[in-house]
Amino acid sequence: MKKILALILATLTVFSLCGAFAEESDFAYVQDKGTLVIGMTLFAPMNYYDTETGDFIGFDTELATAVCEKLGVDVEFIEISWDSKEIELNSKNIDCLWNGMCITPERAENMSMTDPYLLNTQAMVMKADREEEIMADVSGLTVVAEQGSTGEGKLQGTIPDDETVVVSAQEYFANCTYIPVGSMSTALMEVSSGTADIALVDSVCALAMVGEGTDYADLIVNLDNNFGEQFYGIAFRKGSDITEKVNEAIAELMADGTMEEIAAKYGLTEMLIK
Repeated sequence: MKKILALILATLTVFSLCGAFAEESDFAYVQDKGTLVIGMTLFAPMNYYDTETGDFIGFDTELATAVCEKLGVDVEFIEISWDSKEIELNSKNIDCLWNGMCITPERAENMSMTDPYLLNTQAMVMKADREEEIMADVSGLTVVAEQGSTGEGKLQGTIPDDETVVVSAQEYFANCTYIPVGSMSTALMEVSSGTADIALVDSVCALAMVGEGTDYADLIVNLDNNFGEQFYGIAFRKGSDITEKVNEAIAELMADGTMEEIAAKYGLTEMLIK
């Protein structure tokens, strides 16, 4: 993991330097507006509504709010289509993507990415009473994943396997029917309703949204296959000078214990990258 993390950090540094001379200060643009507009999709435990109180909560929700306080700007969250995330960012409909987004070489090349802050993997979610049958043979089954997600990239091979991969998702699901959906939440609903057999979603999402005490008590998370480690990062426009300011703010929140307090609320302490 340390070797992969070091490689990611080196790659992010190179891409950051390449865009360091952007004509316009992105931070000045956001300061002038007074608000950092964050593009996201709804999924626990990152950004979601509490079913009892109706409050908008989540690990990324609280972390972004704490960072914006340090930056001296307000925060606004806008739900977007994840498949159109880069279009939304570059058109300035939003200022960043802060929603449990995995860092990939392509994303690091096209956007300005922060340092990694959370560890993730890809999880298979299925009906609990079908787990043994499905894990014995996935041939001919229907798999769903969020369009534009890491799960989709792994399924289709657009996100290449690295040395952390034990099982190639592209090969494992080669004889399955893949159907893209609008969000990870939708992927889980498809499996729960029986219109899909397997959802391939972020383990961070799956472990929070599936199982006893959730809306998906009939589903189960299976992590038997290691489809590789991923790291969450926050994305800004290419060459944005906000990126380093957010890195600094997060480092301060980690040092004073705030980040660990937020992570503990959402069961993510073990996944924090310190």
